Amino acid sequence: MDRPAITRPQRTRVMVVANQKGGVGKTTSTVNLAAALAQLGQRVLVIDLDPQGNASTALNIEHRRGVPSTYDLLVNEDKLADVMQPCPDQAGLWVVPATIDLAGAEIELVSIVARESRLQKAIYAHEWVGTAAEAGDDRFDYVIIDCPPSLGLLTLNALVAGAEMVIPIQAEYYALEGLGMLLETVEMVKKHLNQNLDVSTILLTMYDARTRLASNVAEEVREHFGDTVLKTYIPRSVRVSEAPSYSQTVMTYDPGSPGALSYLEAAREMARKGEQR
Repeated sequence: MDRPAITRPQRTRVMVVANQKGGVGKTTSTVNLAAALAQLGQRVLVIDLDPQGNASTALNIEHRRGVPSTYDLLVNEDKLADVMQPCPDQAGLWVVPATIDLAGAEIELVSIVARESRLQKAIYAHEWVGTAAEAGDDRFDYVIIDCPPSLGLLTLNALVAGAEMVIPIQAEYYALEGLGMLLETVEMVKKHLNQNLDVSTILLTMYDARTRLASNVAEEVREHFGDTVLKTYIPRSVRVSEAPSYSQTVMTYDPGSPGALSYLEAAREMARKGEQR
């Protein structure tokens, strides 16, 4: 499906998608925003940091044990170029898969010096990461990191590497629960490890427009976070949930569905907000 291209950012935007509360649409948002941005003419890299490898599955990337992965990037200090693969279903999209080995990386990293900045080092060493002047037309416009649903060393590596943070929040009763802890962690990382980190985007997911609850939650989230909350919300959708079981994002599985069009609009909005930063 042809989509009119949007303006490329002047430098690579490194974005971390995190929320330690499970089931909020974190991985779903990572892969669909990434695919949507690629459909809008951007060059995108997804780094799967979740040992479950769900982002790798949805992007149709092999991630059995032994495949070069984020484990090799973090523990063995392999180069980014040696562990990333092009996404077979979407031009302009590359992926660093997560294998089950990553589950042990938390423990292996504990005794390593500067363990929390390994990912940052790997990303910025790649020739496609940087400004238009440094990295040229081949540069990645977006590096999007999918975190595990916990606040351990893997998520910490992502927060040190990123400049922007995307927090998906489900439009449900306990939406803001646990968010305080995440924001405290962000503040701690800003203070001690990465002063450039900024919560730039909050995305409401699983929105059911028929319920008053959804609009109440949306109102509460907007009251808390103002303009950081995207105007576009992601509706509850069977097509979005179905797509990964076919090793696809909803962007390729059913590009005309409400879920796909919402992610496309959210990606556009995110790109526009980036221009104003």
